[in-house]
Amino acid sequence: MSNATPFGFRIVGACTGDRKLIDWPKAFAAYCSANAKAGVSNEGYLSAFTFGCDFRDHLQRTGSTRAYKGSCGALWCWWDIDRADDLVLALNDARTLCVQLGERFTVSDDSLLVFFSGSKGFHVGLPLWGFGPKPGPMFHRIARRFAEQVAEQAGIVIDTGVYDCVRAFRAPNSRHPKTGLHKRRLTVDELLYTGVDRIVELACEPEPFELAELGDGKCGFELPAAWNAATEQVQNESKAMLKRRDAVVKGDVSAKLNSLTLHFLREGATTGDRHRLLFSASANLAECGAPLHLCHGLLSEPARDSGLPPSEVERQIRCGYEHGIKGGIA
Repeated sequence: MSNATPFGFRIVGACTGDRKLIDWPKAFAAYCSANAKAGVSNEGYLSAFTFGCDFRDHLQRTGSTRAYKGSCGALWCWWDIDRADDLVLALNDARTLCVQLGERFTVSDDSLLVFFSGSKGFHVGLPLWGFGPKPGPMFHRIARRFAEQVAEQAGIVIDTGVYDCVRAFRAPNSRHPKTGLHKRRLTVDELLYTGVDRIVELACEPEPFELAELGDGKCGFELPAAWNAATEQVQNESKAMLKRRDAVVKGDVSAKLNSLTLHFLREGATTGDRHRLLFSASANLAECGAPLHLCHGLLSEPARDSGLPPSEVERQIRCGYEHGIKGGIA
C-alpha cells in the first residue's frame, strides 16, 4: 500500500469528541497490541480511511473533519454486520462473509481481521495492500461499491454508512460504553466454531494480537479485478451524475432551487444535517417540477457520501418529494 495516505484521526472517548491527527498505521497497531497509550479500557475510535497531507492541512486549519473533500485510501476494506435483535444471525452472516472472502479472493485466514464489535455485531477487514489500490477522492465510494457487491453475492446485509470518507470506526480492543465489552479480535477458526455466549465472554477483556506483516497480504487476480470493476462503475456513474447535476444547475430550474439544495448537490452534508437537508433538497426539486427518478439520480450519491444507508436515502428522498409536490415548505 502506498505511503501517500499515512494520516488519520483518533477520537478518545465518545464519538462526538475531537478528531486528533495521528499516524494511522501506528495508532491502529497500538490498539491491536492493547498498548497502554491506546487506553483500551475506554471508548475509542479511529478513522475508517487514511489520508494524505491535504487532510492533515485541513484538520490543522479547521480543527474539524467537516467539509473535507480530498483523497483517502485504506489498508483494509471493512464490512460492518449489525443485527440489533439477533447476534446469532450476525454471527452466521460474518461466518458466511469470511468463507466467501477466503474462497473468492484467495486470502489467508491470518490476513483477514475479524472482530466482535462489543455490541450488536461483527467487523470484517480484507487486506488491500497485496495489490495497493490507488488513493483518491472517490476511494471511499469504490470501497462501498466493492463491499456491497461482495455482500450481495454472499447473501448478507451490511451497514453501508461506514463508507463515509471521514467516518469514525470503533478501534480494536476499545471498550463499548453501553455493554462494557471490548471490540475483540477473533481468528477465523474462532469465528467459525465458537458460539455467541463464548464470544461475549471473551470480549469481557481486551486481547492483544499481532498484525500480519504488510507483505503477507498477497492475493490472487480476483481481488484487483473485482476492485477495478467497482472503480469503473463508480467513475461512470459519477460522470453521469455530474452531467445530470450540471444540466439542472445550468438550466432554467436552477433559478428556482434554493441555496441549501445547490449546496447539497455540490457538497453533500455533515452528520447532524444530512437527513434534514436531503429531505429539503428533494422537496425543493419536486417543487421545481423535477420527476422522482431525477431526484434519486441527483441526490442519492451525495447523500450516501454523507454516510446515510441506502434505505434511509430512499426514504428521505421519497418523503421530501411527496412533501414538495403537495406544495409544502421544506
